[in-house]
Amino acid sequence: MKTAKWNGAILAQSDKTIEIEGNHYFPPESLQRQYLKESSHMSTCPWKGLASYYNIEVNGEINSDAGWFYKQPSEAAHQIKGHVAFWRGVEIT
Repeated sequence: MKTAKWNGAILAQSDKTIEIEGNHYFPPESLQRQYLKESSHMSTCPWKGLASYYNIEVNGEINSDAGWFYKQPSEAAHQIKGHVAFWRGVEIT
């Protein structure tokens, strides 16, 4: 079971994460969406495609662009469609 936690809140918890390049991608049904606010930031991965980001908001604090996901990943990364990975101080245990 993997857990993503930041600022005292559990953001996601699942035993069905997909690990790619050292990042755990949490399935959509495992997310605590009340903490996730879609940001306007985007980036491109050469093989996964266009990434969108979430700001994480917990107890009045914001961790900007700390979660990312692929709405339409490349065929090579199709299994992570809608899954979310975290960084910027989000603890994965």
